[in-house]
Amino acid sequence: MANNFYVSMSPHFHSGDSVSKNMYRVIIALIPAFAVSLVFFGWNALLVTAISIASCVLFEWLIAKFLMKRPCTICDGSAILTGLLLAFNLPSNLDWWIVVIGALVAIGVAKMSFGGLGNNIFNPALVGRVFLLVSFPQQMTTWPKTIFQMKVQEAANAISGASGAVADATTGATPLALIKAGQFDQLPSYLDMFVGNTGGSMGEVGAMAILIGLVYLLVRKTITWHIPVSIMATVFIFAGILHLGNPEAFVDPLTHLLTGGLMLGACFMATDYVTSPMSKKGQIIYGVGIGVLTVLIRTFGAYPEGVSFAILIMNAVTPLINVYCKPKRFGRLKK
Repeated sequence: MANNFYVSMSPHFHSGDSVSKNMYRVIIALIPAFAVSLVFFGWNALLVTAISIASCVLFEWLIAKFLMKRPCTICDGSAILTGLLLAFNLPSNLDWWIVVIGALVAIGVAKMSFGGLGNNIFNPALVGRVFLLVSFPQQMTTWPKTIFQMKVQEAANAISGASGAVADATTGATPLALIKAGQFDQLPSYLDMFVGNTGGSMGEVGAMAILIGLVYLLVRKTITWHIPVSIMATVFIFAGILHLGNPEAFVDPLTHLLTGGLMLGACFMATDYVTSPMSKKGQIIYGVGIGVLTVLIRTFGAYPEGVSFAILIMNAVTPLINVYCKPKRFGRLKK
């Protein structure tokens, strides 16, 4: 007997979207941030990115073919996107073998061990990044200065008549490290933080470029505004309350928005389809939770940065949010 599948009467609508289309749209949206990383960190940024993407694609192919015995999925763009986002969360001077380890954890542990795309609980790139931070804390917190910062330093040394090489001429503290140390007077200008002329991970230093990518995703309707806006609004309000209460102890909210991985996390990491809530209400709750946790970890925690941890914690809460924030069933009347 033929096993026919019957559907209800028309009309039926098809958006024309697919997993691969959305993945490549996100990759396109990350191009401005990648360009900024090349401008400020040079060829090292390209090298780290290439190693990260190649490793993620290779590990996914090997695991799918030889361990899971299923068709290859590397053409859907998810492995490329994971590699790109992982690279954006790393220093541009990181050793190549550490990048490969991060890619293996991101793909092998955080993604494929759960069954592949659509089944993972946590954002793979962030799992790889946090694993490296815990395993290689010195390498993961040695931040290179930007090319322009080094040129300014060389000019200052020439004017002062300094001789010999400076031991730490190529590395420096990030704005978040300065905030954690209470050195607010040494923070870069808002303009430098906005365009990306600060130390930090490759993809987190250019807030302007990340916002350009966000606008592209919103225009293409790849994501909605609920998660990024709720995260940024929560951080701004929470940090603003702390700053108003004690300006000498807590930095202003605009600095919180422009420093670290907040913009990258809010626009590209937290909005991951698989690990974020499905309903609009749930997405706002999710974003508020990430914003609150980020400020708490940054302000009172041991680490200067808290975005990665905040997103992973809320990834774990996502199934619970989905249970209590279900969308209305089609055709069901409001009570």
